[in-house]
Amino acid sequence: MPSPGLDNVRRRRFRRIPVRTLAPNLVTLLALCAGLTSIRMAFENHYVLALAAIVFAAFLDGIDGRLARYLKGTSRFGAELDSLADFVNFGVAPALILYFWGLHDLKSAGWIAAMTFAICAGLRLARFNVMIEDPDRPAWTANFFVGMPAPAGAITVLLPIYAAFLGVPRSGFLTWVMLFYTLAVAALMVSRLPVFSGKRVGTRVPPEMVGPLIVLVMLAIALLIAYPWIVLTAGTLAYLACLPFGWLSYRRHERRSVESRAQTAAASTPASRSPILSGLAHTTDDDERPSRLN
Repeated sequence: MPSPGLDNVRRRRFRRIPVRTLAPNLVTLLALCAGLTSIRMAFENHYVLALAAIVFAAFLDGIDGRLARYLKGTSRFGAELDSLADFVNFGVAPALILYFWGLHDLKSAGWIAAMTFAICAGLRLARFNVMIEDPDRPAWTANFFVGMPAPAGAITVLLPIYAAFLGVPRSGFLTWVMLFYTLAVAALMVSRLPVFSGKRVGTRVPPEMVGPLIVLVMLAIALLIAYPWIVLTAGTLAYLACLPFGWLSYRRHERRSVESRAQTAAASTPASRSPILSGLAHTTDDDERPSRLN
């Protein structure tokens, strides 16, 4: 006859999982399916579908975390699954797409560039997981990523393919440019460059802006579907052009934080000594003065 203690342990081990916790994980798994499908499409030379799958995975990655916070369904399991999916979707998949598309012409050099990008994406995600648990970080640092985020790196590194679909002729020169460009984006991901995170943007929308915002979002989606390569190229170039502004904004916040800490330290220091210490100081001064002045 089983003991009551074993029944309690079994109930705790197999307790029911709320649906609000499963929903964000299902979105993450859907994004992982999109990333894996992009690898297959690139292997079969269907690069349009491969790039579409990467963009779709980036879109899902942008909503799964917000969905988890909105439903209050965040979990350690979901965080680990999201990191694994991001590494596949935005590290391995773009690297293989670039290699199948053109880097394979450079043989070992192209493969090294593709591997470097995937490894840097993994390092970027590992550093993010470590830094997000730091309790000593100032609150304003949540507005910035340290290094280019992996989804943005995946969309950005595919710029040479966008350019080729816009009519730029494929040549040996473009292939070498793509190699150095891939290494540059990989370096940005593991760098200490502050990049706008956008996490504090759009959390609250004024009532009068709901309509125009919906129209803008629908317009952006329509333009992406109708003119994908123009929109992706323009968006990538605009994103790269905004990187220096993120660095300048971070430095401005850093200076304000240092000044605020200095003012707080100055305010916590007593403006004057206590009466007892003042009396002792006067007594010591009187004792040390020459007798003719006492």
